[in-house]
Amino acid sequence: MSPIDGLLVVPLRRIPDERGTILHMLRATDPHFEAFGEIYFSMIYPGVVKGWHRHREMTLNYACVHGRVKVVCYDDRVRSPTRGSLMEIFLGPENYSLVVIPPEVWNGHKGMGVEPALVANCATHVHDPSRSDRLDPFDNDIPYDWAIHHH
Repeated sequence: MSPIDGLLVVPLRRIPDERGTILHMLRATDPHFEAFGEIYFSMIYPGVVKGWHRHREMTLNYACVHGRVKVVCYDDRVRSPTRGSLMEIFLGPENYSLVVIPPEVWNGHKGMGVEPALVANCATHVHDPSRSDRLDPFDNDIPYDWAIHHH
């Protein structure tokens, strides 16, 4: 169960052979598939934070197809049973998964490792900047610190 209501993490198939690897992402027959709006790719340099942002109607379907990225989500939806919850997940070769982020959930990415990461998003709507909100990644009310924590 996800710490954020409506957010899913779905392990994805990797099918390697001597020619290379097929990386599955999303099929219209998957139970978590809603609709197709657009697909785009976001390149994230190591150590760079892209966020915070949220979309009013759009569901995001993220998969990291190259490199490593940390995805962080924060739920401040008024009627959500998980309001105030944070979640972070590391995506890359060791955790090839689809992260399904429902509308109105704040999210951001941080490039991890030594090479740029490439994140695919198969969104349920065509992106409309007027239907999304953005916050500075470091100056906001979200209780999250993007710095590396050495435990």
